[in-house]
Amino acid sequence: MFLWLQVEELSELTTTKDGIIAEMGTKQWRVEDMVDMSDKIVFVTGGNGGIGYVSCKEMLRKNAKVYMAARDSNKGRAAINSLKEETGKEAQLIQLDLSDLHQVRKAAEEFLSKESRLDVLMNNAGVMAAPIDQLTKNSYDLQFGTNVLGHFHLTSLLLPALLASPSPRVINVSSRRHINTLPEGIQFNSLKGPKSGTWVPPEQGNILHTNELVRRYGDRGLVAISIYPGFVKTDLMRHHGSLLTRIMQSFAISPEQGAITQLFAASAPDAKLLSGKYLVPYAREGVPSAFARDDALAKKMWDWCEAELEAF
Repeated sequence: MFLWLQVEELSELTTTKDGIIAEMGTKQWRVEDMVDMSDKIVFVTGGNGGIGYVSCKEMLRKNAKVYMAARDSNKGRAAINSLKEETGKEAQLIQLDLSDLHQVRKAAEEFLSKESRLDVLMNNAGVMAAPIDQLTKNSYDLQFGTNVLGHFHLTSLLLPALLASPSPRVINVSSRRHINTLPEGIQFNSLKGPKSGTWVPPEQGNILHTNELVRRYGDRGLVAISIYPGFVKTDLMRHHGSLLTRIMQSFAISPEQGAITQLFAASAPDAKLLSGKYLVPYAREGVPSAFARDDALAKKMWDWCEAELEAF
């Protein structure tokens, strides 16, 4: 089922003889169309590889001041050196392990010690298909704890800097697998501690976070957009078996293609009109699942996250 879903997704992608483009109605948007970002301060999680690296690269090329957050500082420094070779410009490294909520606070405090404003927060990092027995350092389900709770914590801590920007944007990278959801939406009582039996990690969390951000802070100018980058060839597939990995990655798009939708959301002037929307490749408005559009579930998840984070 998962493989079929990913292969089916490829039918949504669009190419031209000039390369990959993004479609917004009849308008075509390319990475080359990115506006100058010399007045922007950007924070990208997971910026040392995959679509995060491409996003850092393209925003550096457009003169943004980029903070690259990476779990592995050695890989982060290597990526920064590569970016400098490719762009002539240097990103700033912040060590960030989203699976350690105390370390998330430390990373946010490091950024806030250097900057009073943040224009774009790109919550890009994540894990996928983690084994059921793997937990974060704080004993949460590894996938939810990293992708959702870790980014929720980071966003909340950086919110004062975001609201100090004249045009703040939060871009939450999500997955199309939010359509595969259990009837109750999110099993909150299963998000912490060991699990047994069948486990379907809730994939709609980042979309719910986006929607609730807009509801709470949209009137203060905050633009929040959730995006699905497409099925991208990255090391996110490391938890799958080798045969399945080879089969699926033969259908995958490149990181350069996968980064298009989030770059559009982060930089295009027109994207500010899409606050609260869910974008699919390439920068087209999609329709998320009913659970991902559930306002009551979004509020419940927000309240649950805030309660869990009181200790961090």
